[in-house]
Amino acid sequence: MPLFGAMLCLSLGQAVVPAAAQGWPARPIRIVVTFPPGGSSDIVARVLAEAMSPRLGQRVVVDNRPGAGGTLAAAHVSQQPADGYTLMLSNTAPIVNSPPLYTNPGYDPVKSFTHVAYLGATTMVVVTNLSVPAADLKGLMAWMRAQPQPVTYGTSGAGSVGHVVGSMFAAQTGIPLNHAPYRGSTPMQADLLGGSILLSFDTLPENVENIRAGRLRAYAVTAPARAPSVPEVPTTAEAGLPALLAANWLGLSAPAGLPPAVVARLHAEVAAALQTTAVQERLATVGIVPGEMTQPEFAGFVTGQVDTMGAAVRAMGIRND
Repeated sequence: MPLFGAMLCLSLGQAVVPAAAQGWPARPIRIVVTFPPGGSSDIVARVLAEAMSPRLGQRVVVDNRPGAGGTLAAAHVSQQPADGYTLMLSNTAPIVNSPPLYTNPGYDPVKSFTHVAYLGATTMVVVTNLSVPAADLKGLMAWMRAQPQPVTYGTSGAGSVGHVVGSMFAAQTGIPLNHAPYRGSTPMQADLLGGSILLSFDTLPENVENIRAGRLRAYAVTAPARAPSVPEVPTTAEAGLPALLAANWLGLSAPAGLPPAVVARLHAEVAAALQTTAVQERLATVGIVPGEMTQPEFAGFVTGQVDTMGAAVRAMGIRND
């Protein structure tokens, strides 16, 4: 079994951590999720909380605080004490995509947090209501071009990865689209299934069940390879849009200044949880692929994402002020 970074050291199934961390945790821990229940961040947070609670000897609870592309939750977490009792299920939206959309989101995505552990990533998927008469992505684009008005696409919120992917799709194809931001994937999917909107760019985990059940039609995943959870769905490259690549990464972050001993303990426990078969299987069923990074590697990864993808978002000229 491979080690999850240099900080992970297992002895008789227990994580070995610095002695300074032994007094932590002394009370329940809260993982703040930037989107409503039912989304990929929420799914990962609950799987992680269940796996980590017995290892830490304290309850790990999930606190959903949706709104403004995740910036409300991120700003809240950044203002909490750096004591290890308030964490955030960080992801692409509040860390990379949303900050450039606001003049002052209330936090700095790099300086306001201690980015503790990388969890994994999930691809995006292009899906429609079954009433859309297109068999593949090229047919979908032809249908869009034939509409008298720009087609409206729904996403989990302004600044979400879906919002950015929709903007990328419009720019790459020259097809104008209208964006309808929701407060999370769950309410958006209700309208998509009901036909109030016909198109969505959304993270795969929220859509796997409806795709498998034939309630939604999937046209492509925005990844270099097909997703094991829906192997019949082609990649965007296979479907004719090779440049439409995007993923929603997920991590565990805390307010800036988290003590190094607590960082080490958290990273080790997350790593151990992610290596269990039960956690891997639960994440795989919804299309989330766990990944391995040391804590410094994850911090560097976040900085790189903010610099590169954040610049791409700013170049699109999307604003929410």
